[in-house]
Amino acid sequence: MRSRLFEFPNPVNETSARLVAAGVVAQGVAYLVFRQWWLLLPLAYGFLARVLSGPRFSPLGQFVTRVVTPRLHVEHQLVAGPPKRFAQGVGLAFSGGALLATAFGSAMVSAGLITALVLAATLESAFAFCLGCMVFNRLMRWGLIPADICEDCNDLSRRFAAASS
Repeated sequence: MRSRLFEFPNPVNETSARLVAAGVVAQGVAYLVFRQWWLLLPLAYGFLARVLSGPRFSPLGQFVTRVVTPRLHVEHQLVAGPPKRFAQGVGLAFSGGALLATAFGSAMVSAGLITALVLAATLESAFAFCLGCMVFNRLMRWGLIPADICEDCNDLSRRFAAASS
């Protein structure tokens, strides 16, 4: 029997995903302003936690899904989980890479990675445009991610049509 401890939610509440992205923007900007290496620790940990199990082990994810989202009186859309998990993995690569770059004395590389992460998270939080999800979709079209991983992901035009209505 497979453990449910490390399952990623599917579907994902788009409102919660966008609010988590806003939290990532705030964390990333804090790092870019103060340039303190330890600010990268909760950022990278949050991505690792969300890759492993969605919001279950992520303090930001828990705050958003348990406190903020339930208090919002908006219509919540549900979106496919696998692309969001992939996007969290990309965020982990960028934030973890920034942490490693800082550890090896390359503040410029670290700042560049976090700047890119902030830009991507801003697109997600402000415009519901998930770059990681777009890459996931492209990888599926190229056959690098099997279609059965995410049946709903084969046609992102449905998601964009729903978002624009």
